Amino acid sequence: MKFLEKIELNSLTLGELEKFMISLSEKSYRAKQLFTYIHKNYGTNIQDISVFSIALRDKLEDCSRINQIEILKRFNSKIDNTKKYLFILEDNNIIESVVMEYKHGLTACISTQVGCKMGCSFCASTKEGFIRNLSPSEMVNQIYNMEKDLKKKISNIVLMGSGEPLDNYENTLKFLNIIHHKSGHNISYRNISLSTCGIVPKIYELADEGIPITLSISLHSPFDDVRKKIMPIGNKYTISEIIQACKYYYNQTNRRITIEYTLIEGVNDRNKDLEELIYVLNELNCHINLIPLNPIEEYNQQRPSGRYVERFKIGLEKTRIPVTIRREMGSDIGASCGQLRRSYTKDRDRNTFQ
Repeated sequence: MKFLEKIELNSLTLGELEKFMISLSEKSYRAKQLFTYIHKNYGTNIQDISVFSIALRDKLEDCSRINQIEILKRFNSKIDNTKKYLFILEDNNIIESVVMEYKHGLTACISTQVGCKMGCSFCASTKEGFIRNLSPSEMVNQIYNMEKDLKKKISNIVLMGSGEPLDNYENTLKFLNIIHHKSGHNISYRNISLSTCGIVPKIYELADEGIPITLSISLHSPFDDVRKKIMPIGNKYTISEIIQACKYYYNQTNRRITIEYTLIEGVNDRNKDLEELIYVLNELNCHINLIPLNPIEEYNQQRPSGRYVERFKIGLEKTRIPVTIRREMGSDIGASCGQLRRSYTKDRDRNTFQ
């Protein structure tokens, strides 16, 4: 059997593993043993599963495999304890993840795709286009590799790295199922956040899944005409449609929505932007996360001054909308979404063709 045709064991949920084991004429309880070996004990080698007979190990190796990714490089911030990882996948594509240290523990920001097709003008992740979706195993392996490297457990996960999680919907759902399961890593759904640019039908689908994760919406403007210019998804779904989907999500999950709002000087930080944002969010149970723009060379705009950011925050607080200014982490290592991978691949390609 060819390598790529083999079943990827660490991309299967426990229920799928049970069906797989039964298809091999094995007892279903073997699936839980295998699931725990991979997702609780960081197992990567089928031949090392000592609770299985040699015959079963050989049978599994013949038709299945455990996908692995490798740490290509780790960057350590000198400002705080942020760690940025570049991972190389089995097909030599590169993705990135970040681990940030807070008082409550470690938070990992992971990627869900190689590249991104959403085309947001201020985001480095999308500048080289979309390459492919990540499998569930490639998502969980980001967590496992960082934990093994740091010798610490990650307590919170943010799906906010490269890619749009709802554009990789089925694999993202399986990742959530796997990482949450009590027989594996057992991370609470309430410690997981998913960030989307606003794929409205998928927000409704996610709400109906009954998974109480935090939904974060990348809004970035309260005006449809402005949002269309900086976020192409705005040409497909209006702000009103997104807000209605968010209300549905809240009603289904009882989870407050997070609104991500990147402040761009002269684009969405004006008084009229503030007033319209207050109006748009008036009836939504939400928390606003203000993010001063992290400039990239392909987007010729600037972040507002600290004074303007604070003014915007105070304006929101006056209407009793909960708001915070995102603390910038790992700024000396390009820890924002997509920056490090893009820099690395550009340098690699430049050296290749010299």
